Amino acid sequence: MSKPVKELLMKEYLDRLDGAEDVAVVSIRGIDANSTNQIRKNLREKEIRVTIMRNRLARKAFAESSSLSALEPVLDGPSALVYGAESVVEVARELVDQLKEFPDIELKGAVLDGTLFEGEEGVKRLSKFPTREEAIGDLVALVLGPGGNLVAQVKGPGARIAGLVKTIADKLEKGEEIKAVS
Repeated sequence: MSKPVKELLMKEYLDRLDGAEDVAVVSIRGIDANSTNQIRKNLREKEIRVTIMRNRLARKAFAESSSLSALEPVLDGPSALVYGAESVVEVARELVDQLKEFPDIELKGAVLDGTLFEGEEGVKRLSKFPTREEAIGDLVALVLGPGGNLVAQVKGPGARIAGLVKTIADKLEKGEEIKAVS
C-alpha cells in the first residue's frame, strides 16, 4: 500500500471517529457474515458505529490523540473500533449485552478519559460505571438530600403547631369548650 493511501486511511479513521475520545475495541473474527450484520444492525439501532481498523495505521493515527493512544496495547490481531452513543459506558453496556447472543465477540478493551480498560473484564467493569446523566442525577440527589431533610425537620414541628391551632379554632367556632392541658 502506498504512503498516500495510508495517509488517506489514517485521515479517514480520524474523520469517522469525529472527535470521539472514548472508544471500545473488539474482534469479530470467527463470527459468520449474517451474525456480523446482525451485530452491526443491533449496534446501529443504538447509534453505535463499528469500524474495522488496520492496527498499524490506527496506532499512527491515534499517536497524536492523548486519549486514543492508550489503545495501543489492545490493537493487535483483527480489531474493530466501536464508538458512538452518548458515552463509551453505553457502548460497553451494549457490547456486554451482545455477548449474550454472540459469545464469540472478543472484547479487547476500551478507553475512557485516557484510561485503558483492558480485556473482557475491563469492558465489563466499565459497563457498570454510571453514564454522565446518571452521575449528574446521583450528584443532584446527594446535594438535595440533606436540604430536603432539613426542610422536613423545620416544617414538621410547625405543621404540628398549625394542626393544633386549627383544631382549637374549629372547636371555638363550634362553641366547644377547650380544656387546659396539665
